[in-house]
Amino acid sequence: MFHIVIPARFGSTRLPGKALLPIAGKPMVAWVWERAMKAGAEQVVVATDDERIADEMSSRGAQVAMTRADHASGTDRLAEVVDQLGWKEHAIVVNVQGDEPLMRVANIQRVAAMLNETAGADMATLMEPLAPADAEQQSVVKVVASETGRALYFSRSAIPFHREGGMPAPFFRHIGLYAYRAGFLKTFVGWPPAAAEQSESLEQLRALAHDAHIQIELAPEAVPAGVDTESDLAAVRALLGEEQ
Repeated sequence: MFHIVIPARFGSTRLPGKALLPIAGKPMVAWVWERAMKAGAEQVVVATDDERIADEMSSRGAQVAMTRADHASGTDRLAEVVDQLGWKEHAIVVNVQGDEPLMRVANIQRVAAMLNETAGADMATLMEPLAPADAEQQSVVKVVASETGRALYFSRSAIPFHREGGMPAPFFRHIGLYAYRAGFLKTFVGWPPAAAEQSESLEQLRALAHDAHIQIELAPEAVPAGVDTESDLAAVRALLGEEQ
């Protein structure tokens, strides 16, 4: 069994009030919660520091955990929920971002199963093939993995580098969906940010800096990008409007 936590905050530099922005008649975070509820988790918890989000999701029947307002990241918010709810060290916790209304249920189920299947892994996540033309975009996080499915490095740069005259290796886009063991999650948030993490602004590099085992594989289903900008919001509204 596994748990799902959906970190959702009201503040957003690019899209203020992002979690509650309407998409085809429902707030964005409600779409995320409804998909998460279909994944078969033991508990699905919306973690927020904002009463507006808490009231909206409670009215829809969601389990809500009120968390501190000073968290630097969604991962810190997850760790607080683990403490609040007393989940055991070996429990599997899936972090589904509150701005991913298009996340597929099969992907949520898969990251949880990967941790269950890989005894030595601390975390699990997913990737998908990336066209070379898109590899230079800094907003797209790339990942290189070992032959056994262990993440080696994540970067905003195009990795692996394609040397002129060499045999080009494929690019893979990292999908920001994670499963953690609850005990590791609490350890992770106790570490200070790593140099590579601060340079790339990628929190998962803190785990690699401490030799954590991040298991990764191809996503069962393709994942459209989350909502970070007005154009992202318009695209998601169009797609979910068609699904209604």
